[in-house]
Amino acid sequence: MSYLGEEIKKLGFGLMRLPQKDGKIDIEQTKTMVDMFLKEGFTYFDTAWAYSGSEDAIRQALVERYPRESFKLATKNAAWINCKTREDAIAQFETSLKQTGAGYFDFYLLHNLGESRTKAFDDFDMWSFVQEMKKEGKIKHVGFSFHSTPEELEEILKKHPEMEFVQLQINYADWENPAIQSRACYEMARKYGKPVIIMEPVKGGMLANPPEKVAEVLKKANPNMSFASWAIKFAANLDGVITVLSGMSNIEQMEDNLSYMKDFKNLSENEENTIKKAQEELSKIPLIPCTTCNYCAKVCPMNIGISGSFTAMNILTLYDDLAGAKHQEEWLVGGHGKKSAAECIKCGKCEQVCPQHIKIRDELVKVDKALGQNS
Repeated sequence: MSYLGEEIKKLGFGLMRLPQKDGKIDIEQTKTMVDMFLKEGFTYFDTAWAYSGSEDAIRQALVERYPRESFKLATKNAAWINCKTREDAIAQFETSLKQTGAGYFDFYLLHNLGESRTKAFDDFDMWSFVQEMKKEGKIKHVGFSFHSTPEELEEILKKHPEMEFVQLQINYADWENPAIQSRACYEMARKYGKPVIIMEPVKGGMLANPPEKVAEVLKKANPNMSFASWAIKFAANLDGVITVLSGMSNIEQMEDNLSYMKDFKNLSENEENTIKKAQEELSKIPLIPCTTCNYCAKVCPMNIGISGSFTAMNILTLYDDLAGAKHQEEWLVGGHGKKSAAECIKCGKCEQVCPQHIKIRDELVKVDKALGQNS
C-alpha cells in the first residue's frame, strides 16, 4: 500500500547504529549492506544531522553509488541542540544537504519533538522554513519524530495540520508502557489521518535478545524465527505504517531482516497471540527503558556514560549476572572514555532531553550501588 504517493516497502534502513571499525563507521561494510538492501527492492534510508558521521557515510555508501531516483532519503533537524538563532537551526539543513550530497530529501523531519524540545522549533519558526524548502523542491515530504505524551502529540497535530507524517517509537514491549504510551501515540496519529514511520521496533536491540521467559514463548511458537523478526513484524503489521526502521549494525542483521521482510505478510492470529504472551512475560520484569539514543550524553556536563550504565544494569536485572554486567559497564562506560554513575552531580539536564522520561538521576544512584567499586 502506498502513502503520500510513495510506494515504499515495510522495512527501512535506520542509519543510527552503522557498523564500526577502529572507532569509525565501517564504510565498506555499510556499502555491502546498502547493496543487499536495494537488491531486495527496499528503498528507505533514515539518517539525521545528530547521528555522528551517518550523513557522510550514507553519501559514500549510497548517494555517490546509485541514481538519486532509486532510493528515498530521510534526515532530521534538531533545532534544540546548540542552536541560539534561527540561522543556527537552518544551518543544520544546509549541513545535511552538504554532508549527504543528496540534492533534496524525500522525507525531512523536525527531530524529537516533545516537552521543552518543541519550543526551539516554535521560537525559530522551523515550521515555515521546511514549507519554504518544500516549495523549492529541496524537501518532498515534511513530518516530525516525537517522544512524549499523546496529549502533546494532539496539540502539535492540531496546530500544524500541514505535517504529512509522524515518526513514533513503537514496539511490542512499549505498546502499553505508561511511560512511553506507544499505542496511545499511534492511535492519536491515526485519529488525525497521519501515516506513521516506526522507530525503535526492537527497542534499541533489547528485543533481539529478550529475557529467558519471553524467548521461551517465541521459540515455542516458531523455533525458526529470530527474536528480532517478531518485533519488526509486530510493528509492520499495524495499519497506516509507511515503513519500519531497523537500525542494522552488521551484515548478519541485514540478512535476517531481509529474509522475512522481502515478502512480508501480516501476522496470523496465532502469531498475534504469541506476541501477547510475550508482552505478558515482559511486563513482569522492571527494566530501565533506555534505547541508547544518547541525547542525554549530549547535555551531560560530567560526561557520564548514562546509556552504557543502564545497559549494564538491565543485563543484571534480566540475567542476574553481576560479572557480565560489570564487564559491560567497564566497556561501555570506561572503555568509551565516559565517567561512572558515581560522578553524577544531579543537575537534571539529562532528564530534560530523555525521550523515555527516565528518572536518570535516581537510576544512576541504583547503578552505582549495584555496579560501583564497592558492590
